[in-house]
Amino acid sequence: MSKQKQFLETAKIVAVHGIRGEVRCQYYCDCAELLCEFDLLYLDKNGEKPIEVVRAYPHKNVVIMKLKDIDTVEQAQKLIGKMLYMDRSDLELPEGTYYIQDIIGLTVKDYETKEVYGKISEVYQNGATDVYSIKKDNGKELMFPYIDEVVKKIDIDAGEMLITPLEGLFDED
Repeated sequence: MSKQKQFLETAKIVAVHGIRGEVRCQYYCDCAELLCEFDLLYLDKNGEKPIEVVRAYPHKNVVIMKLKDIDTVEQAQKLIGKMLYMDRSDLELPEGTYYIQDIIGLTVKDYETKEVYGKISEVYQNGATDVYSIKKDNGKELMFPYIDEVVKKIDIDAGEMLITPLEGLFDED
């Protein structure tokens, strides 16, 4: 059974921009342009506080947003530090792509032996490919790239990822 969250963290309001109530948002999606496509976001993780996006555009490393009924610097300042959430049903992902929040917490097992390596604790987006971090029960961290040679199967509903580590990838020394 799926344990997916319906509302996903997509950006954090980090500063005021200008004098007309616009806000600067640090985005947590793949690109700024994707965040700019949303007309409706939420100020809570339960979807009970919708907020309309009047306009949004990329600016340097952030997205500048004008939110409905936020028209002054003072109103915008009250939103600094707030998280913006998206409804997962507002965006259809291409097959074989996943929300990072759904990947974190998956149990990672060996594709052939079913040996459990640990749970994914972090996803690093470092350019060409994502790198997944596993925290083992002993606290040791293992890392592996998201490439076809390593990641064989992801089953979000079962809560697991099956991998074939490259030779030497998880060696102790």
